[in-house]
Amino acid sequence: MGKKSRAKNKPASTNTEADAVGPRQPCPCGSGRRYKACHGAAGGPPATLVKRPFADLPDEVDVVAVREFVSCASAPVALKDSNRSVLLCSMLPGALPALVREDGQIWLGLQVRHAFGDPSRDLGAVLLKALEAEPGEMVGLTTNPGEGPRLQDLLTDDPIVFTVHEGFEFWLGDSDDDEVIQAGLEQANASVSPAARISAGAYWTRMGDREYLRWVLPHDEDTLLDALARLQADGQAHLVAGDRLIGTFRTQGLLAPVWEFDAGTGPEGLAAALDKLGAHLAEALKSTAPLTSAERSAKAGLTSRALTIR
Repeated sequence: MGKKSRAKNKPASTNTEADAVGPRQPCPCGSGRRYKACHGAAGGPPATLVKRPFADLPDEVDVVAVREFVSCASAPVALKDSNRSVLLCSMLPGALPALVREDGQIWLGLQVRHAFGDPSRDLGAVLLKALEAEPGEMVGLTTNPGEGPRLQDLLTDDPIVFTVHEGFEFWLGDSDDDEVIQAGLEQANASVSPAARISAGAYWTRMGDREYLRWVLPHDEDTLLDALARLQADGQAHLVAGDRLIGTFRTQGLLAPVWEFDAGTGPEGLAAALDKLGAHLAEALKSTAPLTSAERSAKAGLTSRALTIR
């Protein structure tokens, strides 16, 4: 499932009580500790992290998936108060937060190093700076941007449709002589894992000789775990023969179950299988019956294999 990432900088942001993380829940910073022993500890950082920063953003599950799991993808987005062209990217050269192209197009990176408590607000701050920057300028954050619009406030409600790329050659656009981009292109391409979008929030990938599907879902975590446990106990938590529901990722306030496939499975045929599983999951989500002993055991197994990324 990959290694747990740890934020290098302690966040410093505030948020409403409704978004606060419970004291016994994993800290959203990705430390692996409970919130009360990390960012919620007495004498620790005073800020409360935003639990679900991309809520209400069009295609939230895809934005989270690309930010956390997909090596190389991009999507054009539209601004409410500007006709400037903006491209939302998984990653930019040197992990830049934003880059203003010579033609004025703004490239905004999702996979960035800064962490000030609310990734959506940080992206909003970077985007506003990029709108004021000159062509060719690189834009980023070095300090907490403070209060300001979040990405949801700046984008229209149009769908965010990501294209998954085989490599970062799209960075070059119509030019192959950009020294900044050329310098990082080979190294960036070496880090790319083959991937394919299967459905909303669901992405297949191959890492070495292993294949996975990670499905970011928008449901309440405990309700979703109950539903997955019901399916697993009933033998319905499968996509293809020989697959394994190996656990879940917890990131940006959402849960993403992870399936592992036999080598050579590939993404072909997974869309129909995911549609079928999605129908079973929708029915399981409606159930309010107490979990059976087998379902409780399945849920305990899934819970024990939940890995918090952020």
